[in-house]
Amino acid sequence: MSHCVMMLTPSLAQNFKAVSTHYKKPTKVFKLGIRSCSVAPGNTHRLVAEVKKKLDIEQNSLPLGKYGRDDDEMILWFLKDRKYSVEDAVSKLTKAIRWRKEFGVSKLTEESVKRAAETGKAYLHNYLDSRGRAVLVVEASKHFPGERFEDEKLCVFLIEKALRKFRGGKQEILVIVDLRGFRAENTDIKFVTFVFDAFDCYYPRLLTEVLFVDAPFIFKPIWLMIKPLLKSYASLVRFCSAKDVRKEYFRADTIPANFRE
Repeated sequence: MSHCVMMLTPSLAQNFKAVSTHYKKPTKVFKLGIRSCSVAPGNTHRLVAEVKKKLDIEQNSLPLGKYGRDDDEMILWFLKDRKYSVEDAVSKLTKAIRWRKEFGVSKLTEESVKRAAETGKAYLHNYLDSRGRAVLVVEASKHFPGERFEDEKLCVFLIEKALRKFRGGKQEILVIVDLRGFRAENTDIKFVTFVFDAFDCYYPRLLTEVLFVDAPFIFKPIWLMIKPLLKSYASLVRFCSAKDVRKEYFRADTIPANFRE
């Protein structure tokens, strides 16, 4: 990866500048981005029942219970994501429920992710942001490739922990990636791809904005590489400063510790 960084040309730097300074404002992203879906039909209960019936007939080996094939809340969540298409919801739900079982999501605990969590590379902030969203903070300078599954477990555990913070109403997540002190050896494209794939396939419509904070020059060619991999999620990315984070996203008493003045 360091070789890729050294090959940066002036034209690439100019391209990145255009990306980082002409981002879409969050309000526009919410209206036009991947979270857009059709208006909820009046027969959602019938559609949920249809999905449950199809899963029972076609995928009866899938588990039952919370986040299982008979979980009305999860079924409605995926119906909304698939614009109330029963067939599409069944397909995506089947993959998500099977993945949860294979990955061992229900077995993740504070203890099972303790080693990765103690590095401080990522955590769930204790407070919501000014828009009522759960906040995941990533300190990129503390991440090093090498223990991919441990990092993936921590990622999923934190998303699940964020889900438990929701008590009705808004179910949205803001991810803040602190790039201060970032170096080439912190680059982990495979892990970045896993994170965005997880949100897309298994936690749809939860991620609403990603802040890349104080990105150093060395990150510019890396962004050019990962942006195409993010597909429509790239539209949720905003490059900003630590000052922007403090002023626009939190009250003085709820700012994450590493962003306080």
